[in-house]
Amino acid sequence: MSKLEQILILDPPTDLRFKGPFTDVVTANLKLKNPSDRKVCFKVKTTAPRRYCVRPNSGIIDPGATLIISVMLQPFDYDPNEKSKHKFMVQTIFAPSAVTDTEAMWKDVKPDELMDSKLRCVFELPSENDKVSELDSKAALVLNSSKADGPGPAKAVDDSEKMKILEECRRLQTEVSKLSDENRQLKDEGVRLRRFQRSEYITSNSSSALGRESKAGSLPSLLVVIAAIFIGFFLGKFVL
Repeated sequence: MSKLEQILILDPPTDLRFKGPFTDVVTANLKLKNPSDRKVCFKVKTTAPRRYCVRPNSGIIDPGATLIISVMLQPFDYDPNEKSKHKFMVQTIFAPSAVTDTEAMWKDVKPDELMDSKLRCVFELPSENDKVSELDSKAALVLNSSKADGPGPAKAVDDSEKMKILEECRRLQTEVSKLSDENRQLKDEGVRLRRFQRSEYITSNSSSALGRESKAGSLPSLLVVIAAIFIGFFLGKFVL
């Protein structure tokens, strides 16, 4: 008899992606949807049980219902050159009409009644664009929380995170203010230097003009003196 096809719809269907840094617990969500008209029992297994916490790791999904599984990766020293070999498997069976002991049910299940889906784990480090987007999102959440008193998306940011972002905003504002003051001082210094150079130029031109006027005034005076000497000389000879 051929193996039964998985009845549940998994989202994501093939990969569980965990985005670092991995210095804290990183959670990936797995959505299980039961499109059938029967109850489905499920169980989540992994090849690295010490590295993950799964909540819930087993249970029953009603017809048409959806359940979200939280897969929590524990902190570890991440090596980008090491490929992840961790895998998860979601096993399912149709629930019996009367379920009294789920553990005993799983032990007694026949292989041809089992349905399963496998997912591999993918580790990712955030890019620079992701970091900028995350900061923008946090800033927007803080701005929304300051404008609205009622509950909303802004509540996702806790008080300590708000204080960090506000302190960063104040630091940036202080740096901008310092740059504006320095720019203003440079402009004032440039205006003062231009005025000083202009005054020096005017003073220099004035001194040159006065020197030329003094020289021009002294030349006719000398000619008058020489003319007077000659006139006196000729008059003296004429009288004698």
